[in-house]
Amino acid sequence: MNSVTRIPAALAAPIGLSALILAACANTPEVPVPQAIAPTANESLAMVVPARGVQIYKCSAKGTGHEWAFVAPDAELFDTKGKRIGRHGAGPYWEALDGSRVNASVKARADAPDKRDIPWLLLAARNTGSAGSFSAVTSIQRVNTVGGTAPANGCDATSIGKETRVHYTADYRLFTQR
Repeated sequence: MNSVTRIPAALAAPIGLSALILAACANTPEVPVPQAIAPTANESLAMVVPARGVQIYKCSAKGTGHEWAFVAPDAELFDTKGKRIGRHGAGPYWEALDGSRVNASVKARADAPDKRDIPWLLLAARNTGSAGSFSAVTSIQRVNTVGGTAPANGCDATSIGKETRVHYTADYRLFTQR
């Protein structure tokens, strides 16, 4: 498994972060993933789509306390050479620049190797856009996550409704039927 150097958010200029992401993704042809998030036997890997963006959280009351509740992702999608090819957002959806789009729902999850990173996921996908590069996608794995977890503090009665955006990167592995 590749290691990704963690750098402070204040030093992560977009250009430097892009280079780091692309270097990590370029060296990740096969990702060992937990069986819990394996695609079905009748699916094959169509493409790996690196993502860079944020996970959005909102401070909410929960029982007698407060918590950062997940709202949505907001990320740009790239090909493995670093060219921007689409967006990932609330729904969740993955939309290519060619207009093809899939929405997905979580089928299974596994803890990321580093507890500071958002979980790895297997999502069931369905076509919701025009024909194109994403239209045949049937499932998506989110792997190689870095960052994106809810803050440990800063959510209390005085901050109800406040949103925070936490930077993350991930590889989305898109699968199609064989």
